[in-house]
Parts: sequence; C-alpha cells; structure tokens
Amino acid sequence: MKAAPFEYVRAKSVAEACALLRQDGGDVKLIAGGQSLVPMMAMRLTRPARLVDINEIAALKFVALEPDAARTGACTRQCVIERDDAIAARVPLLRQALAWVGHIQTRNRGTIGGSLAHADPAAELPLAAQVLGAKMVLRSTAGTRSVTAAEFFAGPLTTAIEPHECLEEIHWPVWSERRTGSAFTEISRRHGDFAIVAAAAQIALDENERCVRASLGLGGGGTTPLAFPKLAAQLIGTRLEDAVVQSIAHDAAVELDPGGDLHASPGYRKQLAGVLAARVLRAAHEQARNKQ
Repeated sequence: MKAAPFEYVRAKSVAEACALLRQDGGDVKLIAGGQSLVPMMAMRLTRPARLVDINEIAALKFVALEPDAARTGACTRQCVIERDDAIAARVPLLRQALAWVGHIQTRNRGTIGGSLAHADPAAELPLAAQVLGAKMVLRSTAGTRSVTAAEFFAGPLTTAIEPHECLEEIHWPVWSERRTGSAFTEISRRHGDFAIVAAAAQIALDENERCVRASLGLGGGGTTPLAFPKLAAQLIGTRLEDAVVQSIAHDAAVELDPGGDLHASPGYRKQLAGVLAARVLRAAHEQARNKQ
C-alpha cells in the first residue's frame, strides 16, 4: 500500500518544528529516521495531514557526557550511540539494548528519540529507559518540561508527549558505583523482530560483593515496558544468592498481565519472563563481580 496524501515540510530548527506542530489542529507528525512511522503510513494506520522532517536539525543530534548523566539528542542515530565507546562505558545498558534493535540498516537510520516516541511496549530502548530511569525533555512553543520514563510511557504506542510538543533530548542516568554490571536479553521469533519478552537489569556491588543498588525491568509482557523498583530494592544487602534471584524473577513475572497472540500465549510469556529476568540478574551480577 501507499501512504495517504500529506504535505511535507522540512523544519530548520526546533522552534520551527514546534511552531508547525501547533498548526492543523495537531494532525501533524514528526519524522526523523522513519523506521516505524513510514511503515505505519504505508499501511494507512496513521494518516497525518502534514509531515514535518526534523532530520536536518543539528541541535537534536548530539551526545553530551556529564558527571551524573549522558544526554543524547532525540535525532541522534542509534548507530552513533551503539558505536560510541565513551557512552558505552558510562551507560553500558544502552549498547546492550541496541544490539537487539532491528538490523544494522535499521540502526543506521533509526533515531534514539524516534524509538522512544513510538513507544512499542516490546521495543528495546523504551525498556532500557524504564530500567535506567531516563528523563525525557519535551519542548513546545511555550518552553520545555521534563518527564521520567515511568511518566512518559502511557500505553501501547502512547506517550506523555502532547500534540504540540517535540521530544528534544534524553537524559540517561550514570551510576556512580564502580562495580556496576548490566545485562539485556530477549526472545523473538527471528533476530530483528520485536521481542516476545525482553528483560534488562543493572546491579551495583560494594567491596564485599553485597548489592547496594539494583534495577530490573521486563518488556513485551504488558501495555508498556515495566520496571520493578520495589522488587529490585529487595536485592539490596544480599549477595544475589540463587534463591533470592529466582524469587525476585518469579515475582516480577507474576506482576505481568500479558496478552496472547499468534506467537505466544499469556502463560508462555509469563514463564519466559521469569526465566529471562533471572538470566539478566545473574549476568549483571557476574559482570559487576568481575570489576576490580
């Protein structure tokens, strides 16, 4: 199929993009990488009256490393982040998640902000954002506001972005603990497909190998990617003994309310979620232990 007729405009600045979003009663879509929007338009699942291209806005393409966060512009290509050793050293979970995103061609065009704004509950970057507690900076003609990942993802393909707002940048928290490990994994029908279930974890240990900080999340098992801060808090003070890990992974899977489809039943997704949650907790723990 082909997209329905639309007007095409190329914005030269963030301010111009925000002004254009104010027009046409909100029937406007931003396009950057187009890896999700173009197929949806081709299938006529969305029919914007106007398409605003923000690819040429240099202010939306950057990586900035700060003491407590890595900041990325919304139009920064996924491949740029994937290949950046400096950001991988500060926020390793980002590179680990990106390794599962589509294919090389997808990541060469896809943008960090585009994946987050699309908000597929089975996508990798939204799950990484939830686990890390990322913050999204949204801009409009009235100014900027910041929302946490927990506030940002509202449902399948639904976010806190208002029709007149543009996702400008993302703040990825940097953990200060030296012995920090992270892990990301998923199961999909084929490599590059969206996950049936995905899991991510990050663990920090003290010098006695006791957990001092933890985060755990699951994707593909609900209407949004989920983090489990209360369950992760139960790991603090432990040495992540196998019984503890199994218990936390099981409880995380129990909290899911997944739907069923052609590829997996709700019961299968729950079972898989428990297995993968335990797997990433063990892998993150092992990585943290190996840091001297």
